[in-house]
Amino acid sequence: MRIAVLSYRSKAHVGGQGVYVRHLTRELAALGHTVEVFSGQPYPELDPGVRLTKVPSLDLYREPDPFRVPRLSEYRDRVDVEEFLTMCTGGFPEPRTFSRRVLRVLGERAGDFDVVHDNQTLGSALLDVESLGVPLVATIHHPITMDRRIELAAAPTWRKKWGVWRWYGFLRMQQRVARRLRMILTPSVASARDTVREFGLDPERVRTILLGVDERFVPPIAPRVRGRILAMASADAPLKGIATLLEAFAKLRTERDVHLVLVSSPKPGGVTERLIDQLGIAEHVRFVKGLSDDELVALMGSAELACVPSLYEGFSLPTAELMACATPLVVTRAGAIPEVVGPDGLAADVVRPGDVAQLTAALENLLDDPDRRARLGAAGRRRVEELFSWKAVAEKTVAAYEEAIAGYQADHQEDTRADR
Repeated sequence: MRIAVLSYRSKAHVGGQGVYVRHLTRELAALGHTVEVFSGQPYPELDPGVRLTKVPSLDLYREPDPFRVPRLSEYRDRVDVEEFLTMCTGGFPEPRTFSRRVLRVLGERAGDFDVVHDNQTLGSALLDVESLGVPLVATIHHPITMDRRIELAAAPTWRKKWGVWRWYGFLRMQQRVARRLRMILTPSVASARDTVREFGLDPERVRTILLGVDERFVPPIAPRVRGRILAMASADAPLKGIATLLEAFAKLRTERDVHLVLVSSPKPGGVTERLIDQLGIAEHVRFVKGLSDDELVALMGSAELACVPSLYEGFSLPTAELMACATPLVVTRAGAIPEVVGPDGLAADVVRPGDVAQLTAALENLLDDPDRRARLGAAGRRRVEELFSWKAVAEKTVAAYEEAIAGYQADHQEDTRADR
């Protein structure tokens, strides 16, 4: 099968979508399929056997100069102008502009593919992909309306709330596009349920395929670092619940010699840095970023325990990866996280999202109980081995492709008969 995977930004270190693209495409290629990724910037890290076609943008959010002003010589067409103007007025343009750029590329190459798989771009131009003679499938990791709702609740002023509404203006387009797509893939039952509700989808078009964990995530050989608590989340995104964890950690610090490592990069002077200063815990909190895969695995395995304090997750790959490292967990009962860790108490201690007191107590209890930490870690490892395989993800995704192709061909035959 010849597969085109579309992703408007795909670098693994900018989020779970990049991890998904890398591991899914590797396993699709390992199954013998021809796989080509069409990506905007930042470009993905792909494994041998997977082809990358770069779809250049203005790269307005690149580090170290996000929200930059491009030189006049960088503008190539009206799509570039629209991208810049949307950014200037507080919107996020990439899903719309990438869809327009990639449609032009696919228009020249549509005969090269049997199926096109969109990775949550959901841009309006993608509605024309099937007119090129190839079926379209899309993954929705979770409905971004959940991010918007949580950020609106956290915004302290009406001006900030307006900024949130403007940034998420692309959601109206994504909802409209998703309702017209042939098939939607989601990574969890919770995400499927919420996407159907939030986007108004026909549930008959939604397929759930759990995600996988890369085999490099394994339990550590070296001893864990005493008192080390680890979390992996975008520091300034309210959705990730880092503020709740910081408040709980500050309470722990009054009685315990613990330190917190956050795999994240906070905005200088942003809400997370300000909260850390207010709580007086700056010397006990460390941020790390830009880790290699091996360095990340080593860090996950070094923690005495880890925390996933999210207010919502469509799957939570970091949760599954930490389980693979046999790292004991305290997680929230948010979105799909209970699906990942299993019944309460099996592979993690589960608390209410946003509840500082409950999170503090759970962390305290686990720090005081090394036997329970060992049991949770071992149970988490077993659960990953039983359920979360990227090879299985690829096999199930291929089955979804085959279903979509058959449906597209049947629709095309009906259209042909109707024209006679």
